[in-house]
Amino acid sequence: MHDVARLAQVSVSTVSYVLTGTRPISQATRNKVLAAMAQLDYQPNAMARGLASRRSRILGLLMPMDERGLGATETAFVTGAAAAASVAGYHLVLSPVGGGNLDDLRRLASQRMLDGVVLMEVQLADERVTVLQEAGVPLVLIGRTGDTSTLSYVDIDFDQTVRDAVAHLVGLGHRRIVYVNHSAATLASGYGPALRTRDAFTASMTGHGLEPVMIAAEDSAAGGRAALAAAFAQAPELTAVLAMNETAIFGILGELTGRGLSVPDDVSVVSMVTSPQVAELATPALTAMTSPGSALGRIAIEALTRHLDGPADLRHQQLLPCALEIRGSTAAPRSRQPMGADQ
Repeated sequence: MHDVARLAQVSVSTVSYVLTGTRPISQATRNKVLAAMAQLDYQPNAMARGLASRRSRILGLLMPMDERGLGATETAFVTGAAAAASVAGYHLVLSPVGGGNLDDLRRLASQRMLDGVVLMEVQLADERVTVLQEAGVPLVLIGRTGDTSTLSYVDIDFDQTVRDAVAHLVGLGHRRIVYVNHSAATLASGYGPALRTRDAFTASMTGHGLEPVMIAAEDSAAGGRAALAAAFAQAPELTAVLAMNETAIFGILGELTGRGLSVPDDVSVVSMVTSPQVAELATPALTAMTSPGSALGRIAIEALTRHLDGPADLRHQQLLPCALEIRGSTAAPRSRQPMGADQ
């Protein structure tokens, strides 16, 4: 730094301010310092900078994962967040910390390795939020707890998303629509998206004067097949399926084919909170409520970095709906004989 200061003809403290951003520096002076750094091939030590500024320049993305890893839809959240962190001059670390790893989370928070955290897969009563707040770690949620009065979050507008999906099917003439949600265990755990879409589906169908039928499905192709069998048992005359279970959706399509039913001629299918990459994998390609995952990841990081430099009571709360993209899996219903569970 002394060499850079000498070549740029500025003080060492000015070089430090350019590196850390702790004080405003004129653009002309900044350019002189950066030019001197380039000429000398000076690479500041990230750990030393962190000690000086009390910042690690590392942000955490806490996202519980199972053995399936990340699909295309989940990956969009990560890539959006990573790109925004890079633009802001931070590194992003992905950590698979769920509600069952609170001791690990406490250790992580106490080590002060992370300047701030973005939390995903949020439950209505999420103990991870309490742990991070008690540790004083700046926090933004991708999702919402039941009480968001003191929290910053970005989330999908599930009410609008479900209304748009149901309206699309009702507009085509469907009257018997079944919603395939996540598993019963996921619902019981208080997982926000599963509960919010359940309630939104009930409200939307009731608003159209239709009976809501929801089936919980395990997150697997076998779970999708079992869910469709249960759907036909409850509503043999169903003509449309709305699903928010990306892993189960292919089991649903397979079960329809196994029953001799065509998509969309016999049964229309809408996949909800889905990436275009996943929607295009199906045959026919799925009409989908496309997830704004990349935008949510980006906005969450931008909000978090503002918190790091802003007032303690700064709040960012924003909802984004999924966008309807019509492909080949939805059409007007045609009359057919109701199908029983044994068919």
